[in-house]
Amino acid sequence: MTGELIVDAVDVHKSFGRVEVLKGVTLKVAPREVVCIIGASGSGKTTFLRTLNALESIDLGQITVNGHRVGFQQDKNGKFVRASEKSLAAVRSEIGFVFQRFNLWPHLTALENIIEAPTRIRGQSRDEAVATAEELLKRVKLSDKRDVYPGKLSGGQQQRVAIARSLAMKPALMLFDEPTSALDPETIGEVLDVMKELAVGGMTMVCVTHEMGFAREVSDRVVMMDGGVILEEGTPEHFFTNPTHERTKQFLSKIL
Repeated sequence: MTGELIVDAVDVHKSFGRVEVLKGVTLKVAPREVVCIIGASGSGKTTFLRTLNALESIDLGQITVNGHRVGFQQDKNGKFVRASEKSLAAVRSEIGFVFQRFNLWPHLTALENIIEAPTRIRGQSRDEAVATAEELLKRVKLSDKRDVYPGKLSGGQQQRVAIARSLAMKPALMLFDEPTSALDPETIGEVLDVMKELAVGGMTMVCVTHEMGFAREVSDRVVMMDGGVILEEGTPEHFFTNPTHERTKQFLSKIL
């Protein structure tokens, strides 16, 4: 892979106490690329995703996202030191993160949830933020839910608002952590359709998912994680027709 990368993670290690969850993960993601990470629960997928925007600090290795060293900043002598909260916030503002649970502010309407970060962090005027939010609500097919509170929305609707909220910050990268796992089967398609449209539109995406149909149809690359490492990666055609690692074959045979 050549040229500028959106994600460049090299030899990433992470432990919680004595439990080593990530054991040297290296992953590179090019602009406009869609990468789906699959694997069993406990394989390190979510932890790795959270290290990409410093929701989890790393013990060893290096992560660069959109040209910024994640979790570190340069001091006046040019040395890299642990990032301040202000520096972390600046990096995170370029990374959208959609969680399993929607994490919407319950006391704010759909529109208010979307304009919160652009006005507070980006310093946008309210009028500009509202105009963007209304366009995004239209994009995720929720224009009629503009003034509705999260408690009155279905799970699928809440997740689409959460996606719109991330897009309002005009991120260089979108991270999805099993965004359909908390949804009813009939609403899963609503969210996957929005994600497919983002992929077609050229959004760089890293998705932890159990939706194999989505991974097969939309991803440029599929990555299999197990035991805190990447076992193999390749195109969907390779992955779903001729995987090479025995553990990958076992995993796919159980879920397909």
